[in-house]
Amino acid sequence: MQCNHTIHKHQHHFGWDNRLDPVLSIKPGQTVEIETIDASCGQLGPGASLLDLERLDFDKVNPVTGPIHVEGAEPGDAVAVTFLDFKPSGWGWTANIPGFGLLADQFPDPALHIWMYDAVSMAPALYGPGGKVPMKPFAGTVGLAPVEPGAHSIVPPRRVGGNFDIRDNCVGTTLYLPVEVAGGLLSLGDTHAAQGDGEICGTAIESPMVVSVKIDIIKDARLPFPRFETNGPVTRHFDAKGYKVTTGIGPDLMRAARDAVSGMIDWLCATTQMTPVDAYMLCSVCGDLRISEIVDMPNWTVSFYFPKIVLD
Repeated sequence: MQCNHTIHKHQHHFGWDNRLDPVLSIKPGQTVEIETIDASCGQLGPGASLLDLERLDFDKVNPVTGPIHVEGAEPGDAVAVTFLDFKPSGWGWTANIPGFGLLADQFPDPALHIWMYDAVSMAPALYGPGGKVPMKPFAGTVGLAPVEPGAHSIVPPRRVGGNFDIRDNCVGTTLYLPVEVAGGLLSLGDTHAAQGDGEICGTAIESPMVVSVKIDIIKDARLPFPRFETNGPVTRHFDAKGYKVTTGIGPDLMRAARDAVSGMIDWLCATTQMTPVDAYMLCSVCGDLRISEIVDMPNWTVSFYFPKIVLD
């Protein structure tokens, strides 16, 4: 689609800082085409090896393109970002990075899977150890500059958005971000070709893309945290064959989540030829963690849904 503006991938940064000069200033209602880099900032590519992963420079991960100054945006307002289009690159990567992920203690060794997919048809991507994953492109990191001075890590999400890895920030969704500084200073990146809710191993199908968005302002919105609304069903790409579901039950939600995921990895390994780390990475790109019950104290129930269509 034709947008009012374009930002190229070299116009990126690695942290939130309200002192950064905007690379673009736009009027509310305008559209912007944004080129992104993969989460490794080019350190991993289609020909990457495990050695490349082991040499990863973590000072150069999760780059975001921007920032964009939105004319008229003031503290107390919200910037509304509507995702219009994603142009995928056709490749991506998923990794188990030592020390990172829900089950980091169980998977201490690095692992890397390179994905190749059809960027036009967006047919399900084949997973070498077994299975195929339906695609659903989205932006994992979308945020504004915080009011607190200085540079802030890109990794944890915060009140003004950031790296919250919500897979439903896809075509048709409108995301509302609370403004803390004049102009908002919007940046976007960390695009994924597919991901399960939870991104349990810490990575999805990390894939560079070109994202087209429309940017508006909601005056005096006074949002405490980001909000979003979708334009239709959100799991249709996974629903057709049903799910395998494991649970974790206990007084600690994090432990229950770990138990639910561990149960699914055990189930997949028992019924396929996958190794545990391959099952772990596959779960990260297509399986969903859900809080099934949080009222029957002292124990809560967390479920992990794995779509059968992936192994069909």
